[in-house]
Amino acid sequence: MAAKRRWTIRLGASAEADFQNILRWTASQFGPRQAHVYAQTLTAAITALGDGPTVIGAKARDDIAKGLYTLHVVRNGRKGRHFVMFRVAQSNDADVIDVLRVLHDAMNLPRHVPPLAERE
Repeated sequence: MAAKRRWTIRLGASAEADFQNILRWTASQFGPRQAHVYAQTLTAAITALGDGPTVIGAKARDDIAKGLYTLHVVRNGRKGRHFVMFRVAQSNDADVIDVLRVLHDAMNLPRHVPPLAERE
């Protein structure tokens, strides 16, 4: 049986900042223990993208921007209120997913899509 192909995941600067800001806010509102739990939830969703853009729960969002996908962090019994926004990147030597943002699901997502230059 052939091994399942794994994708390389790259977090952009905005996604890294989002991740840290979410955890800071969670710690200030609910305590450091809950921030740790939510860090695991966010990390699990991002890690799931290693299965590629068709991972269960991923959704093409061409309505926001061509080639954009979202993945809600709710999975495997974990709770959460954020989307991972990503796209498939062009690379000669690997299958790559670029994580662009990690945004709350109540946000107006189109307002927070990185400028075209950051996506290319």
